[in-house]
Amino acid sequence: MLIVIPLLYAGCFCLFGYHLLAGVREAMTGGDSSSHAASKELEALFLFIPAQRIASISHSAGLLAFFTGFLIFGNPMQPEGLLGGVVAGFSLYFLIQLIPRIVIHILRTRRMEKFNLQLVEALTTMSNSLRAGFSIQQAFETIVQENRKPIAQEFGVFVQQTRVGVRFEDALTNMEERVGSEDLTLMVRAIEIARQTGGNLTEVFDTIASTIRERARIEGKIKSMTAMGRLQGFVVGLIPIFLLGAMTLLDPHMMMGFFTNVLGAAILLLVLILLTIGFLVIRKIVNIQV
Repeated sequence: MLIVIPLLYAGCFCLFGYHLLAGVREAMTGGDSSSHAASKELEALFLFIPAQRIASISHSAGLLAFFTGFLIFGNPMQPEGLLGGVVAGFSLYFLIQLIPRIVIHILRTRRMEKFNLQLVEALTTMSNSLRAGFSIQQAFETIVQENRKPIAQEFGVFVQQTRVGVRFEDALTNMEERVGSEDLTLMVRAIEIARQTGGNLTEVFDTIASTIRERARIEGKIKSMTAMGRLQGFVVGLIPIFLLGAMTLLDPHMMMGFFTNVLGAAILLLVLILLTIGFLVIRKIVNIQV
């Protein structure tokens, strides 16, 4: 029985060393596909961070989380406690690996909201430019010269593509796919139809700006009316997690059974599944599309 504890320690640190070496190797060679994907998504947001640096930060934070979970939940005097520390450490390690994608999603959402707000003003400016006798290409350049990010960045890429020989319609399609905004899609379709049929773009831009502005007003009203429901779902989802952490700190011996016993681990997994289902249901209820 005494030899079990050294063997578990050896297995724990062998796994830890394996993940450490794998993280260093991926960071040095750039072989981490998830880091490359995160780097590409950040480039779409005009945030140029090398994949090697993302991999290095991600693995370093994951290893720190592993040690934290192992020291808090592990008990080196008992094999069950040691196993619980290893499980908790690896669980925190893999949770940390999800943080880059969560951060990217938040950045993309905020950038999209800012882009849509700026698009309304840009449509008005482009409409006035067309009335002043500018071409549609010059109207886009006017927005780029104002240098209001992020719309100036996206329109700047569009202008650069047209200057190097990309067809106007293809550059519009590239910008639409790159940004992924429904409001921008509405503008692109209006420009394409007006260029084919000879419509009045100034009136079309004014109409689109008014439509986007009204939709933003309705969405803001809906968000304010559903704010309480979103907060309730957030609080209800976090209360069991806070209780688990507090009770683990107050009485680790009592709670250790949930981490070292099969039935306890199954109960924790069931709670996690039910919390996730409840969160998704509440989010579906309060997420009203306009």
